Amino acid sequence: MNRKEWLRSSGALLAGGLSVFSAGFVPREKSIKEIKRDITSTRVFISDADYARIAPQNLQARLSANENPFGPSEAAKEAFIGAMGESNRYSFGGLRDLGMKILEHEGLERENLLMSAGSSPILTAGAVYYGQAGGNIVTGDPSYSDMPSKIEEFGTEVRWVPLTSEYKVDLKAMEAKVDENTKMVYVCNPNNPTATMVDSEELRSFCKRVSKKATVFVDEAYIEFQDDMDSKTMMGLIKEGHDVIVARTFSKLYGFAGLRVGYMASTKENIEKFEPYTRGAMSISGPAAAAAGVTYLEPDYMKMVRARIVESKEHLYATLKKEGYEYVPSDANFVIFPINMDTKRFMQEMWKRGVGIRTWEFDNKNWCRISIGEMHEMETFAKAFHQIS
Repeated sequence: MNRKEWLRSSGALLAGGLSVFSAGFVPREKSIKEIKRDITSTRVFISDADYARIAPQNLQARLSANENPFGPSEAAKEAFIGAMGESNRYSFGGLRDLGMKILEHEGLERENLLMSAGSSPILTAGAVYYGQAGGNIVTGDPSYSDMPSKIEEFGTEVRWVPLTSEYKVDLKAMEAKVDENTKMVYVCNPNNPTATMVDSEELRSFCKRVSKKATVFVDEAYIEFQDDMDSKTMMGLIKEGHDVIVARTFSKLYGFAGLRVGYMASTKENIEKFEPYTRGAMSISGPAAAAAGVTYLEPDYMKMVRARIVESKEHLYATLKKEGYEYVPSDANFVIFPINMDTKRFMQEMWKRGVGIRTWEFDNKNWCRISIGEMHEMETFAKAFHQIS
């Protein structure tokens, strides 16, 4: 049995991809204006790679990438270190065990799972597949546009649908944009950059209806920040046989942004569509797989992270209120709010004060997105914000 056959039979369908930072990464001087991508979405943004190239390296508060600032759990760290002694071997067992834990919890079969080094390679695979499929795809605007913008660059039509007045994905308007040529509908829930969630029952009903016409891709990168995540996920629709894809990552709540573990669950047919465009099983290292296996659904750790995120978030809310700013209530580990300054200037002024943030332009407003950090980082932001607000 060759390696690919083993992976298919075990259900550890694992995939990887190129990281944001290439092996030949060399910082370069480039203005913010020059690195904005030319897409039809109204969202103006800087890619993660270009942001990393131009942002200062000595930031006191890194609040720009929606990371878990508290780090992986102690159990994950111990498992990672313990697995280093076997890293000379391919981690067939560790990868299989992690996959089986996910399948058991979600009530899915081996053919329903495709794992990867984070969810980004899954999104890239989707971009390649749907970018060649023709027709159109439908998504929110602004929303996480990694896959939709790549699809658009392939030449496939992307129908960007504005958010609701509450800055939530507008399911009704998106459904109205679906026609006989629609191949896929992408829903990021909670949405990035607005950190808003749509009603779970409404989304579930939407997925059931729309998946009869086109594949519905639900990106749940931030779902773990919900205490009742099992009642809000769309995973159950896959078990029911609907044409739905759910993507997850360990990069957010679990603190694996630098370790890279993620997965996609869907029908056998969708797994087979995506698999040829992924990098293969061995993109997840043995130590990372071991660490993910012990921290997956680790209750005490998840409770701790959620509580500390809420604490820092409440501090941020108080800071914004004190300065007279409104904000969009957050269902994730970041908050977005409108600013009274040009986005480029605001970002640069915050950089000067040691704070990394991200900015957007949509709905005829300039916006700042703050990732939730440790309390000392939130205090650093508060001090800097007071000086320029």
